[in-house]
Amino acid sequence: MAQKTIYVQRLMQTSYKSAWDYQKKIAAKVQENIKMKREPCHTLLLVEHPPVYTTGIRDVYSHEEEAHLRSLGADFYRTNRGGLITFHGPGQMVAYPILHLASFQPGIKWYVCALERAVIRTCRSLGVLANTSPHTGVWVGDNKICAVGIQGRHVTTHGIALNCNTELHWFQNIVPCGIPDKGVTTLSKELNRDVRVSEVVPHFLKAFAEIFCCELVEIDKNHML
Repeated sequence: MAQKTIYVQRLMQTSYKSAWDYQKKIAAKVQENIKMKREPCHTLLLVEHPPVYTTGIRDVYSHEEEAHLRSLGADFYRTNRGGLITFHGPGQMVAYPILHLASFQPGIKWYVCALERAVIRTCRSLGVLANTSPHTGVWVGDNKICAVGIQGRHVTTHGIALNCNTELHWFQNIVPCGIPDKGVTTLSKELNRDVRVSEVVPHFLKAFAEIFCCELVEIDKNHML
């Protein structure tokens, strides 16, 4: 596979809506570039959200349930990604790859597996033995450490959420990803020390570049490709 360039923007503390709107703008630009036979400008956004619950295309949450979750101090959004409900918040590294998928591999299954492998490699480089399971995402035993929820057959949006030192009480208000008999964990819990997002990002970028056979070029967060 020929090496591709992916531009990295560290948005970090950003509201979910702002990041989602920005993803859509970049995805439209990637689509346009492909149509005009220009460089796609594949992009990887790194974000840390204020507390927010999001649902996917299999959303089953009523407006009453939404109101209850909002009353806890979190935002709530219904999205077009795959999967069911999950939580994003401080202490969680969220990565949104916006890629022209066919430039790498044409299949969604390959893409999801590649994201999971990048996260597994990240966790292991920090000393946490993580793996896949029959359920989507990355796991430490029966506890999910990273959720994966994506959208896009041609240009991808949404992505992964890796728990670094996330407050786990937020997950007690939902059935994370709709799996009732599994738990949630963090890198901090597994390593018995405080692991911040800033410590994890370099490990993730290295793993991502290796798995996707790409060159990562960091650009200013205010620069629109």
